[in-house]
Amino acid sequence: MLHLGLGSFHRAHQAAYLQQLIEAGDTRWSLSGGNLRADMAGLLGTLRAQGGRYTLETVSPAGEYRYQRIESIREVLPYEPTLAALIARGADAATRVISFTVTEAGYYLDAHDRLDLGFSDLAADIERAKRGGPGDTIYGAVCAILRARRAADAGPVTLLCCDNLRHNGQRFRAGLLEFIERSGDAALRGWVDANTACPNAMVDRITPRPPPELRERVRRATGWIDAAPVTAESFIQWVIEDNFIAGRPEWERVGVQMVDSVAPFEEAKIRVLNATHSCIAWAGTLIGLQFIHEGTHTPAIRQMAWDYVTDDVIPCLSQPGNPSPVDLPAYRDVVLERFGNAAIRDTNQRVAMDGFSKIPGFIAPTVRERLAQGQTIDSVAMLPALFLAFLQRWHRGELAYTYEDQGMDPAAAHGICAAADPVAAMGADAGLWAELAGDARLLGALRRAAQRVIDFQKDHS
Repeated sequence: MLHLGLGSFHRAHQAAYLQQLIEAGDTRWSLSGGNLRADMAGLLGTLRAQGGRYTLETVSPAGEYRYQRIESIREVLPYEPTLAALIARGADAATRVISFTVTEAGYYLDAHDRLDLGFSDLAADIERAKRGGPGDTIYGAVCAILRARRAADAGPVTLLCCDNLRHNGQRFRAGLLEFIERSGDAALRGWVDANTACPNAMVDRITPRPPPELRERVRRATGWIDAAPVTAESFIQWVIEDNFIAGRPEWERVGVQMVDSVAPFEEAKIRVLNATHSCIAWAGTLIGLQFIHEGTHTPAIRQMAWDYVTDDVIPCLSQPGNPSPVDLPAYRDVVLERFGNAAIRDTNQRVAMDGFSKIPGFIAPTVRERLAQGQTIDSVAMLPALFLAFLQRWHRGELAYTYEDQGMDPAAAHGICAAADPVAAMGADAGLWAELAGDARLLGALRRAAQRVIDFQKDHS
């Protein structure tokens, strides 16, 4: 397997599952990995120096710490602008799966799942691809790898998305095929149609950025001197559509759910876990909290999250005659227990990022479905109202941390905040709401929610 994106999540999740499989006696698979951009060159160098090995710390909600040596990444490829090492590994016939984690904003898809060419790096990658060169977006990199694989007659390969993107495999595939068409390579397009599979998948494990004290904690607990450890919660889940074209690891031996359809699992995860996570991060930031567990243990914030799931999400995902295979009330409670894990020390800064992708991806579907059913949306409306108040802090330069949002046009975001009626401006933004933009029912709910957010901030000032 070749993995693109050796950040903390991959090393706490996919690499950990493969390590379990290796320890169960199946040594047929290993990971090679690298990054598409230069921003983590230091980490890659550290991992290379350690032979790809590192320590995974996990912490349960009860505060139980465990440490595991992960050795499933057998090759760490150095970053270089040409991506030569990644392309060579991806074009090797021994590589059967290419997986990737580039965050949900890294797919550059608009509301209609077409490529959003307003992003300059994506547009630049298409121009590079027209000249036969690689790029540093996921499409530019994978296109270059597949072009080399086809030239080498290396055979079919599965492309496995591991990001929080609904229907992630099919949406990535649509973006990739559009990218190849725009690059003008009809022959490659035909080859990709016949020689690749893109299964949908759902991933779950809370993985905060490694804190500075993690290295010392690992040393004290294990005696290992590790310059690249990762920490995560004890909970882990991976659900994958069993649609592979060139073989796969027997992940089901170590708890991965191989299924015919990921859809009900990913809907539950995206709407119950991901959206609730953002709700707590935005609300916690507004009242000066630093960590997710602090917000989860704040009764008013916990109630917002509980109401959102109970009032609006569960009725969408489980209906008479069409029940969800997920026990949604139990899942809600487990999620809130996980978020309350104080040992994880997951930051609001990490979870609050990418709101301009999360509202259309995680939140708007619930708004859309509730309105289509003729139901109220007062509980779900709290989430965009919290984000608007959060965004206004950013607009005024009053956030306690740097806000990162790959899907945000800063000028447009400042424009929303500077409008005479910011609530109406947010409610009219087609990038956030698509066909619901300007809907009177949405605007009314946003206004009521915005007032509740003001009251919430006053009560906790």
